[in-house]
This record gives sequence, structure tokens and C-alpha cells, in this order.
Amino acid sequence: MATLFTALLACSPSHAAGPDCSRPYTLALHDHGLLYSAATDTGIDKDFADELIRRSGCKVNVSLMSRARIWQLIESGALDFSLSGITNPERDKFAAFAWYFSNKYYLLVRKDAGITQLADVARNDRFQLGVIRGFRYSSNANRMVDQLTAANRVTLAGGLEPLYEALLQNRIQGMIMEPFDYPVVEEKRIREATTIISFEDPSVPHGLIMSRKALAPAELEKWRAL
Repeated sequence: MATLFTALLACSPSHAAGPDCSRPYTLALHDHGLLYSAATDTGIDKDFADELIRRSGCKVNVSLMSRARIWQLIESGALDFSLSGITNPERDKFAAFAWYFSNKYYLLVRKDAGITQLADVARNDRFQLGVIRGFRYSSNANRMVDQLTAANRVTLAGGLEPLYEALLQNRIQGMIMEPFDYPVVEEKRIREATTIISFEDPSVPHGLIMSRKALAPAELEKWRAL
């Protein structure tokens, strides 16, 4: 995957009319599996950010934030960019996007939870779902999150690690994951305790998030072109 991503960057066309670099910009990463690891300062989103900055020639201040905080600041115009975001009608009002990958979402459940298909979740009143605060997913996944939230059966966390620990301690019985989380899922203690169920949704586009309040329409197009 990394090789393919590098190849895509290398063969993408350059654009002469670049964005306005008269001010510094802000970009926030979030700690999430192979997309970005704060522990190693590496990941696909980090590579993407570095290449975006190189191509633009602009000063971009990069920081680390929770996903919920990122969306708040994008909406207010206090943050220019983030990465690997997905859209919905509400987000489309305040954010623009430039897509660079797609993936599907899966339900990771404890083997002892008695969940073998998605329909089992609604029938099991003891099933507690863990999700990352500020995240949205694919259609069936979002439907499950909304239904369980209404039933007070959702536990929120700031990132993946607290959810994995809660899952292993049986404080939650399931969580939503994506392919970028597989390296952690493959750890022996998690692999032995869990199984994966597909939401059977189409792949969801992920991309560069751009604040409509911070960037003029013409500038959005210039950044998208990069």
C-alpha cells in the first residue's frame, strides 16, 4: 500500500497556479493506526501532509488533535486542513474535500459476545459498542451507532487504544474498525479474543478536509488540484 501511495504521488501532475502562500496555514493530524502514529510520527497521512506542503510551497503548521476537536475547528475556520476525512450533508456545509483513498468499515466483536451477524447486536441488550468521539462511518455502521446511542449503549473514546483496552476488558463488546487498524488487530491477544463482521457497505471516500470558512472557493480548488 505504501509503495502504491508513493507511486501515485510521484505520477500526479504538477500545477503552475499554486495556492496563495501569503499567510501560514494550519493542518491537524489525528492518531489512528497506519494513517498516523504519534508514537513514531509516521503514517500515510503524514506522508500526504509532507507532500502537500512540498507541492504548495506554503508554510503549514502541523499539529496533533482529537478528531472531534478537528471538526469543531474546521467548522469555525480556526483550522485550515485535516486529512482522511469523510463527508456527510452536515459536513458539506462547512468543509470541502479532495479524495485520495476509499475503504470499508467492519465491526470487531468479542467472540464470547454471541454476535455472528449484524442483526444479533439489536437483539443483545448487553452489547455495548465503542466508537471514537467525532467519527462517522458508512451507512449501516452509522445506523447502528445512532440506534445504540439512542439506547444508551455506546461508549465514546478519544482514540483506538482506549477502545481496544475496553474491548479486552469486556467493558465494551464491539467497536468499529477499518483496514488501517489491522496491524493492531493482528496482535495476538486481540486476534484470539475477537472476530470481524462486515457492514456490507460500499467503500467510503476519504480525503483532505478543507475549511470553507478559512479558504476562499478559488483557493479550495487550488489545494484540491495539488
